[in-house]
Amino acid sequence: MTGSRRERAAETEQALKTAARGLFAERGYLNTKITDITAAAGRAAGSFYNHFASKEELLSALLADLAAAGDAAAGRADHNPDFADPDGVRYHVESFWRFARAHTPVLRAVNQAALVDAGFARRVAEFSRAQRADIADHVEGFEAAGLRLPSTPDASLAMMFLLVQGLLDAVDDGMVELGDEQAVDGLTRFVYRGLTGRDY
Repeated sequence: MTGSRRERAAETEQALKTAARGLFAERGYLNTKITDITAAAGRAAGSFYNHFASKEELLSALLADLAAAGDAAAGRADHNPDFADPDGVRYHVESFWRFARAHTPVLRAVNQAALVDAGFARRVAEFSRAQRADIADHVEGFEAAGLRLPSTPDASLAMMFLLVQGLLDAVDDGMVELGDEQAVDGLTRFVYRGLTGRDY
């Protein structure tokens, strides 16, 4: 494949992803058809299958993009990997809040797909476990520091992720009125206290 053909293929793939994100935000994953995506991307309907075998495969590609973006955030110079330190908790709460807010359409699409596709639900569960495994070492020093997690390390980290995502959904849906800084402050205090038993 020549460079120009590769470039055109990459442009088309990116256009399909961008269109899908916009449509998922507008009407949800389940109500978006492949023909809607190609029309919004300004591409022929058949071009979709040159890049993705199905709508689920496109969503899997978007999920992989999220994982790569999350890995990049973890590599930042100000990353604090110690959850016994409230600043370490705040760093991760704020990073996940801002990350989830920026990628809400894809995250909601992932949850919708998991409801109707058992295979995709397994993929999402594996993705979530991998994300928690990536930060499992952030609570390794708790016992030596005299701290006791509320449950197993994996379950405790799951509680943190689910709490942040749940509050973000409530804010986005208008059930709770909070600015980003207020949300991050409150979540940091709540998560730090929950993980360590200490006041922030």
